[in-house]
Amino acid sequence: MSRRPFFGSILAFFCAAATCHAAPPREGESAADFTLKTLADEPVRLKTLLERGPVVLVVLRGWPGYQCPICTAQVRELVRESKTFEARKARVVLVYPGPADGLKAHAAEFERGKGLPDGFQLVMDPDYDLTKSYDLRWDAPGETAYPSTFVIDREGKVVLARVSRSHGGRAKAGEILEALK
Repeated sequence: MSRRPFFGSILAFFCAAATCHAAPPREGESAADFTLKTLADEPVRLKTLLERGPVVLVVLRGWPGYQCPICTAQVRELVRESKTFEARKARVVLVYPGPADGLKAHAAEFERGKGLPDGFQLVMDPDYDLTKSYDLRWDAPGETAYPSTFVIDREGKVVLARVSRSHGGRAKAGEILEALK
């Protein structure tokens, strides 16, 4: 008889009590609060954003040694739907994770030319603090974070959770907008 399920249940209980994550946030769960900074060093706090409406949290790959072309394509698709996100009063937060050293320069390079509209913010995740707390750290050579998208309603509940264990397989704009209805 295996004892793993019992110990797994104990771990889940203590993690829930301490708001830690043994796995990325799932649909129906509460999203853990965080504060990250923009390129202009302005703090962005999830709890504060939720006071104004739902949040689309997109965890990018950040700087794995180059600017990820799939991240660029994903952001471009989301920007094309910016008016629809705005109509649904949703904020889109793009998380750019990586080592703190040089992160701001890499994030600025990523943001350049994207034309992020109102309602979109690029924030930095130095040393993977959010990435680790959401259990999204892709700790392999040449990797940073599992590309992920979470739609979080005004009450802080995750209504859509998509975590890709590869470079592709990301949530599409249509799927995200459907979750915002």
